[in-house]
Amino acid sequence: MSRAAPARPGKPTINDVARAAGVSRATVSRVINGTAGASPSNRTRVRSAVAELGYQPSATARALATGRTRAIELIATSFRPPTGWLGAHPYYSRVLAGAMSFLEGTDIQLRIHVLRADCADQDVDAFAEDAGIGVLLANVTPELAVRLYLRCRRVISLVPTAAAVPAVEVDNIAAVRTAVTHLHQLGRRHIAAIHGPSDNTCAEERRDGYRRAIEGFGLPELSADGGFTREGGHDAARELLERHPGIDAMFVACDLMAAGAVQAITASGRRVPGDVAVIGFDDSVAASCANPRLSTMRLPVEEMAAEATRMLLGGALDSGYRKRYPVQLIVRESTLLTGTVA
Repeated sequence: MSRAAPARPGKPTINDVARAAGVSRATVSRVINGTAGASPSNRTRVRSAVAELGYQPSATARALATGRTRAIELIATSFRPPTGWLGAHPYYSRVLAGAMSFLEGTDIQLRIHVLRADCADQDVDAFAEDAGIGVLLANVTPELAVRLYLRCRRVISLVPTAAAVPAVEVDNIAAVRTAVTHLHQLGRRHIAAIHGPSDNTCAEERRDGYRRAIEGFGLPELSADGGFTREGGHDAARELLERHPGIDAMFVACDLMAAGAVQAITASGRRVPGDVAVIGFDDSVAASCANPRLSTMRLPVEEMAAEATRMLLGGALDSGYRKRYPVQLIVRESTLLTGTVA
């Protein structure tokens, strides 16, 4: 390796690396971007010069060299008009936390996109044209996921999706069966449910799980929709209690709705869990901040998002790939009359 040039003011450049290594600028670019055309000896010299000078390649320059933006695209779908839903729901902040935990210390960006229900097809096509390293789907419908996957193979979903689209997911149906069984074992026999939106695959699987569970126990179906919002959970719980005053337990398909349900239950003069036991789903911050704290099914969102991000950095995924995560019952005060809190 040639002798490094004397240090100059400011950050070292690719030209400084080339001079120090005794090679061309093009050779340095090939080594930094991992492309063919540089001999093993030149690669060793360039890497030594990079380390000696403390050179940090520009993310923009690398994107131009490789033809691909160094970014993971996170896509969520908005089906509702209220503003602020992306930042207000704990699920999305947990997805962000998981993805960023894996990208920390890299030069890879995380770019957030929202599909609009009224023009989702066009949005998907545009994202496919400009996709970076890979695409992480937070809550995209199976139809849109397939459309994107056919145009950009570097795609993975965090929710149940079409058979061809790779996914990391959980068994929602089995998890809800566990939740309803917990309520049944407490002696509750009028177990209502508050469901999420029908356009969400997780919500639909949890709805299915509830129906299967109560059918297995020979219980009546008592349910309403809450739209995965606190306000929706509050209104659905109030409606259920008015229609079925004998309700003694509620399974609620997400913690945010469950927090709203607890507010409606206590506003009606009933006690949680004395009169109505409540169990949510997610184990988000809403569960620990509710009063009383919510029993819930722990969904490992951060771990799933981190693993999906790791897999995207490895390149295109096989069609139909699945990795499944367990869902754990967390027992807290909302289903405990006495005893130790888990």
